[in-house]
Amino acid sequence: MAFSVALMFIFYSFSIFLSLEPISDSAHTLSVINDAMDRLDALRAGQLIDADGRDIPLEHYDIAFEHVSFGYDSRQVLKDVSFTIPEGSSAAIVGPSGSGKTTLCSLLARFYDPQAGRITVGGHDLREMTCNSLLSNISMVFQNVYLFNDTVRANICFGRPEATEAEMIAAAKKARCHDFIMALPDGYDTVVGEGGGTLSGGERQRISIARALLKDAPIVILDEATASIDPENEHLIQAALSELTRGRTIVTITHRLATIRNADQILAVDDGRIAERGTHGELMKRYGVYRRFIEIRERAEGRRIAGE
Repeated sequence: MAFSVALMFIFYSFSIFLSLEPISDSAHTLSVINDAMDRLDALRAGQLIDADGRDIPLEHYDIAFEHVSFGYDSRQVLKDVSFTIPEGSSAAIVGPSGSGKTTLCSLLARFYDPQAGRITVGGHDLREMTCNSLLSNISMVFQNVYLFNDTVRANICFGRPEATEAEMIAAAKKARCHDFIMALPDGYDTVVGEGGGTLSGGERQRISIARALLKDAPIVILDEATASIDPENEHLIQAALSELTRGRTIVTITHRLATIRNADQILAVDDGRIAERGTHGELMKRYGVYRRFIEIRERAEGRRIAGE
């Protein structure tokens, strides 16, 4: 082959390849779009969890789990769990990782329905209620706080958008976040960025507590709300949580010894079952799951609980 012909083939090869490359990219994009549409079709075909629910106003806020079992796919997480939390009392759920603590709270908020047994709030089975009807009575504060890419004002008022300016500021002051909010460039109108990325972990946590305070729900779920807080902010978070939990029915997942010790009842979860139930003093006398858990926590924190 003459050199000129070979050179021509090389140039044409590049030209053809550059034309085919966009086609290949388009095929890949169409495949991704097709997968996304399949997922949307599956969602559209699914039934809402509260399709048969009703808007039920609650008069009482006691909580009861009656022989509840639940699992994810083939993994059984909760096995025949029964307990009650009287209205206005606090319950601390403790146990090793993977024992089912967070699943208990997820079922109480009706993120899922139990596969066996039932859960009641104020005597009403959760399956009788719409999710909006149930969640209007529940405030939740999680370890990993998510804030929307919106203003501080919108994030605090998310659970109660009709709140007045005075009510919002009062909740922020109780949550110990008013001062740092006023120091932001636009105060309550400052946009915090996706996930609240422009704020520290302690600041995000206090805003989430202000949101829960403003909602003023009679039931509060705390899922490791102080687990990842730095020492400088811990006393502020604890003060804010004290404001949030006053006079309410409290369900808390925690490893903090002070919080556990002060609960009205403690539920020690082990392998998806309620292994022990009682007060701190009662459970410490039994030499069971709870006492072993406390001894491990004491060694981790490098101190002993006063009086033990």
